[in-house]
Amino acid sequence: MTESAYLQRACPSCGSLRHDHEVASGRRAENLPIDELRPFWSGFFKEKVFFSYHRCADCGLLFAPTFFSDEQLDSLYAAMAPNMDVVTSDAIVATQRGYYEVAARAGVDGGYLEIGPDVGHIVEQAANTERFDHFWLFEPNRAVHAPLAQATQGRPCSISTAMTDLSAVPDGSVGLAVMIHVLDHLVEPVPMLAQIKRKLKPGGALVTVTHNERSLLRHVMGNRWPPFCLQHPEVYSPASIAGVMRRAGFAAVRVERSRNYFPVDFLVRQVAWAVGLDLSRARLPTTRIGLRLGNIMTVARP
Repeated sequence: MTESAYLQRACPSCGSLRHDHEVASGRRAENLPIDELRPFWSGFFKEKVFFSYHRCADCGLLFAPTFFSDEQLDSLYAAMAPNMDVVTSDAIVATQRGYYEVAARAGVDGGYLEIGPDVGHIVEQAANTERFDHFWLFEPNRAVHAPLAQATQGRPCSISTAMTDLSAVPDGSVGLAVMIHVLDHLVEPVPMLAQIKRKLKPGGALVTVTHNERSLLRHVMGNRWPPFCLQHPEVYSPASIAGVMRRAGFAAVRVERSRNYFPVDFLVRQVAWAVGLDLSRARLPTTRIGLRLGNIMTVARP
């Protein structure tokens, strides 16, 4: 047993110590040393290995009470590849465009803040509008900083690797804050969300995209559902994400299913992988389709 080598935590939303086991992988990450987990950190594998998820008895959040420490996470994230690099670029752009269209309707002019923008797909769309006077971008992967700066198209910007320290951003200056598939990577989501709330202008908004553990896809795939992985210390439902937003001080919260675009061949291969089939050599259509397939978008206002 190696559980003592990892972080032991209460519910990261409400702080409760009461929780019940719900889902686990065949080999549980909490029973393995970190060196055995490194190969499973990113990518798709025939064997799923992740920390067991428990359901908070008080707020309903699905979270891993045993997880990596901050130091362990720093070493794992240090050389991580850009997000979604297994999906074609046109599908990524189409998905991110849809995210920005919702975000743009929610936010106001002023500063633009994004946590984990990767190469800057949404940043580029925001820069095209000329609505934002400064881009505050927090991205731990230094390898993407050059294309990220380019995405701002010469507008004033600040790029930092310090994902959890927003002190450089003036309070009350941000019209739109964005977190795309970042919130479910945070070990302590409430303090981070509270920081973001302080940075928002009156009328400003935070827009997040997360996986939905109450989706039909999750229940069909069981513990083979891709978001059950080493990178996610918790996974959200519409109810639990609304709860964590309100505990961070947001008063108005709207949650809706989001649309993602995927090539057909990618979807077929993922389904085949989930049931144990290898279609890596099969010739499949690459047509792009948009689906509301297991993700949720949340718009929160102070």
